[in-house]
Amino acid sequence: MKYLFEPQPVRAAAVLGEAAQYPVRRIFCVGRNYAEHAREMGGEVDRETPFYFTKSAEALTRSGATVPYPPGTADFHHEMELVVALGAPAFRITKEAAPGAVFGYASGLDMTRRDLQAAAKEKRRPWDTGKDFEHSAVLGPITKAEDFGVVGPQAITCAVNGVQRQAAHLADMVWSVADIISHLSTLYHLGPGDLIYTGTPAGVGAVRAGDVLEGQIEGLAPVRLVIGAAE
Repeated sequence: MKYLFEPQPVRAAAVLGEAAQYPVRRIFCVGRNYAEHAREMGGEVDRETPFYFTKSAEALTRSGATVPYPPGTADFHHEMELVVALGAPAFRITKEAAPGAVFGYASGLDMTRRDLQAAAKEKRRPWDTGKDFEHSAVLGPITKAEDFGVVGPQAITCAVNGVQRQAAHLADMVWSVADIISHLSTLYHLGPGDLIYTGTPAGVGAVRAGDVLEGQIEGLAPVRLVIGAAE
């Protein structure tokens, strides 16, 4: 097949213990999945149903990278999250069967242009410019599900320049991993290559050029990001 220009290479994540990489197809993100974070953003958790936004695969950046401070913002925020990597098809899957669709888990950072997101919210417009942009989905190496165990008691933290900003436990999530997969599978034909960022605890905040971000979830490889100068 001929193309008018060279297509972009497949975005992929490292997998611990594997030479082969995990090719990323789509990135889904859960909004307001920790009650305290919802409150700090001036809202409340919708306990009727989860809600989502998306990022393109082009937003994916591996842990350890140095990325430029993004254009168009003066309020660039970190959001530390558990990321679920799917490894099997899932469409209208039950909550009980949902864990069987999980390939593995990783530490991730959902980077956000908060001022653009806030402006979009105020005008009741989509969040795309605040959430979906280059280097906004940072991902650590994936740990296989069988090597991680049951999601729940693990601590999740994020530090900026060695100072802790976020601290919670995965059990604090309003919607569990199984809840999310089951509900999301009623809206999409989920499958291998799909990542789900499951929401962030309270303590999000601005970062600046020169800052070093380090996020950790017990039992997973950490995620690290350095903020470079603006382009």
